[in-house]
Amino acid sequence: MKRRYAEVIGDPIAHSKSPVIHGFWLKALGIDADYRACHVTPETLSAYFADRSADPAWCGCNVTIPHKIAALDHVADPGGVRASIGAINTVARNEQGVVFGTNTDAGGFYAPIAGLDVTGAPIVVIGAGGAARAILFALSRLGVGKVTVLNRNVLKAAALLASFGLKGDALPLGAPLPPAALVVNASALGMKGQPPLAIDLDPLPDNAVVYDIVYAPLETPLLEAARARGLDTVDGLEILIGQAALAFEILFGVEPPRDRDDDLRALLL
Repeated sequence: MKRRYAEVIGDPIAHSKSPVIHGFWLKALGIDADYRACHVTPETLSAYFADRSADPAWCGCNVTIPHKIAALDHVADPGGVRASIGAINTVARNEQGVVFGTNTDAGGFYAPIAGLDVTGAPIVVIGAGGAARAILFALSRLGVGKVTVLNRNVLKAAALLASFGLKGDALPLGAPLPPAALVVNASALGMKGQPPLAIDLDPLPDNAVVYDIVYAPLETPLLEAARARGLDTVDGLEILIGQAALAFEILFGVEPPRDRDDDLRALLL
């Protein structure tokens, strides 16, 4: 019988650390399965799912830029993710053999800030793509205050705020930051090969937290600027490992060994 496997798909995909993370957990647990990266372009997304769905050895995949929204069109949606978050990052096969999509980004985003009281607090989110959808969904459940979304397409940002029932403003990239308790870069800006995220953090209060989901490089200019100001920061490995842990259980049916997180971070770095 063919060895079981799962994948991460995206365009580009060479930068992905998901194979290292899942491979580390598979080895630690002694699971006989593979996890690999697969370059899938928007033009080949439909063919990818048609091919993999017919392969009984395929456990599923994680989904990254730019497929988190488009992938919904190729899988079942029993959990109503389209109507809630509107984007998926994990695809798996259930016991009935149905290939379905779900989203672990929201849970992965929330875990590192679980101890932060953001009730009624002003928040800034940069970006309006699939990751931003999961983050705004999580924020909508936390009772936050005014949310400002900065994005190239202001109308898209405004529509996202409305869809999650969040009150706030949609502003263009480059607009001055309002004072905020939490700033989240949910865009690809600052990622290796992408334009930098040029933003002035001076308007933030001294107790603000700056959270960057970019992990390649791990020390982004945004985080460097935040630390230079003495602000607390959350790096991209936090959400990456957090969402991966939830996805791993869905894909392989067992919880990953989170007591080995320090070893995993050392490996990733």
